[in-house]
Amino acid sequence: MKTAALGAARLMANDGGPRIAALATDGWDTHAGEGGATGRLAQLLAGLDTVFATFESELGPRWKETIVLAITEFGRTARINGTVGTDHGTGTVAFLAGGALAGGRVVADWPGLKAADLYEGRDLKPTTDLRAVIKGVLADHLGLSREVLARNVFPDTIGVAPMKGLIAA
Repeated sequence: MKTAALGAARLMANDGGPRIAALATDGWDTHAGEGGATGRLAQLLAGLDTVFATFESELGPRWKETIVLAITEFGRTARINGTVGTDHGTGTVAFLAGGALAGGRVVADWPGLKAADLYEGRDLKPTTDLRAVIKGVLADHLGLSREVLARNVFPDTIGVAPMKGLIAA
């Protein structure tokens, strides 16, 4: 992960370099043996932290105008399975970092982990449409209109409003 982040950040730090980069990582489908504070999932999260730190250090002054968004296409179950891992679930998380971010907080409607609070009795309930988060960044940081976002970026999503307040004023 670090090598790809290093290359992308160095390209973006150059005058005339790209304004947007997309990186994909694999190995996150942790059905078994996730481990605790030093296990496989902790190692993956440490790698993600290294990606954020690499962007911050390599972008230099451009970091102040940068947003890094880390998302996944699915969540994990709230309960550990029989192989000491978790299965595909519904609720997920997005991590945002960068100097252009109105950061230092957690934005969430926490549904809880009690059995009665779980979606279908097994998953964290989704409370935020991740498309709203992405639309919020694209609208307020890159200036894309709500119409363009609903027509071209996420077709047929006019009812999903961009999340406000993610970008520093």
